[in-house]
Amino acid sequence: MGAKHVTQVEAVPARRREVMVVLPGLMLAIVLAMLDNMIVGTAMPRIVAELGGLTHLSWVVTAYVLGTTVSTPIWGKIGDLYGRKTIFLASIVIFMIGSALCGMAGSPMLGGPDGGMTQLIAFRALQGLGAGGLMVNAMAIIGDLVPPRERGQYQGIMAGVMSLAMIAGPLVGGFITDHLDWRWAFYVNLPIGFVSLALLAVKLKLPRHRTEHRIDWLGAGLLSIGITALVLVTTWGGNEYDWGSPQILGLIGLAVVTLALFIPVERRAAEPIMPLALFRNRNFTLISLVGFLLGFAMFGAINFLPLFQQTVQGASATNSGLLMLPMMGAAMVISLFVGRAITTTGKYKIYPIIGGAGMALGMWLLSLMDVDTPSWQTGVFIAVLGAGMGFLMQTTMLIAQNSVEQKDLGVASSSSTFFRSIGGSFGVSLFGAVFNHQLSDNLTAKLGPAGEKLASGGGQFDPAALHELPAPVLNGFLESLATSISSVFWWAIPFAVLVPLLAAFIKEIPLRSGFGQDDKDETPVPAALD
Repeated sequence: MGAKHVTQVEAVPARRREVMVVLPGLMLAIVLAMLDNMIVGTAMPRIVAELGGLTHLSWVVTAYVLGTTVSTPIWGKIGDLYGRKTIFLASIVIFMIGSALCGMAGSPMLGGPDGGMTQLIAFRALQGLGAGGLMVNAMAIIGDLVPPRERGQYQGIMAGVMSLAMIAGPLVGGFITDHLDWRWAFYVNLPIGFVSLALLAVKLKLPRHRTEHRIDWLGAGLLSIGITALVLVTTWGGNEYDWGSPQILGLIGLAVVTLALFIPVERRAAEPIMPLALFRNRNFTLISLVGFLLGFAMFGAINFLPLFQQTVQGASATNSGLLMLPMMGAAMVISLFVGRAITTTGKYKIYPIIGGAGMALGMWLLSLMDVDTPSWQTGVFIAVLGAGMGFLMQTTMLIAQNSVEQKDLGVASSSSTFFRSIGGSFGVSLFGAVFNHQLSDNLTAKLGPAGEKLASGGGQFDPAALHELPAPVLNGFLESLATSISSVFWWAIPFAVLVPLLAAFIKEIPLRSGFGQDDKDETPVPAALD
């Protein structure tokens, strides 16, 4: 007993030192993914003003989220099979290439502004493919180095860094938009990526689990096609095409067929891209659904906050970044508190319940906004939303990882990230469709033919040029825009309400203090090192 106790005591500080050496590189990689989304969100009104119409706004986000979503399960699985270090570094490189190309979209080098929005959407999809490996492998690497009982504090730190990135993103994005060319919203990723790449290439050493190297490419292809078809249905349905049109019905049919084929393919695959056996675990299934709803409500709704602040409330791009501070600050503080509390007590069930309730309350408050809502009131509303997010950000991943064996850590991490990403993809698409439909109807009702012209995707939209409109047209436009954005938050409420209801059924299984299914062996014995 005494010898084992000494071994455990010595192992923990050694493990902590090992983690702290690579943690900066992992955090920079996470900052890449989080910072980019927030910077681009703040810069979007200017990007749309130069490259295309207002209705393209959601597609720039959708392309990125879709690229992230379809690639996430593949990154997780090949990380399990071939070693996470090499795969992680490859995802950083792909992300950096995508970032550089996004910055060049619509430039003279690529043919000028004509077609620039199409280029940006395509390059955002490539950027999303790289981003799919950033978050999932960063979390899985922590899982390789730290057992679940100690993981809460590290994931709390990483969640805090994510919140800091979400705070810095709007500020950096606002500064770039106001004082530099919007293209630097993408170029800023390159130096961060180089530092992370160099640090991890030198310092990161991971245990490699020997497994049979066989990728389920058929399953990955079917899953990607099915998910893409579903996202296109939610994006195009009722906007580009009628719901009963051949295009939409064809996409629905394609989604049903490919996802139906996906199930038997996964059952027969030697190394399934998403092992269906994982879903026999109640906690894993429930937390996957919670992650889906979290992504659906969070990414789908908050995408429209900078647009509301810059247009309806008249904030500059920089100020709209500052106005996001209450949400990100609340999320950061709560995330750090929850991470420490989980490590200290080993209890986690209550946090997703509280978080879901907080998100629902925040969405309801935001749905009350109108053209007369002051900035300070919006700040209070988004602080409530941010607090709810803080309770959920790392607990979903922690519960998913604690539900599986160590050999399936990458798959569990990628599945958790996948369901959050697919929820975000559906949310952005669906809420983008709701916004466009509501805006068109509201503008037409208030302004008639002039409103139809403003709502059309062919026209360009620039917040700085709003006040050049005649006063009646300006007032009608702002009222229509405020009402349309508020309706998005109203639609998000039911999805947020489901989060605490599902979380209530999670069974609180003790967090493992070792790397196996039990605690007989407190430290992993690596087969080899990357």
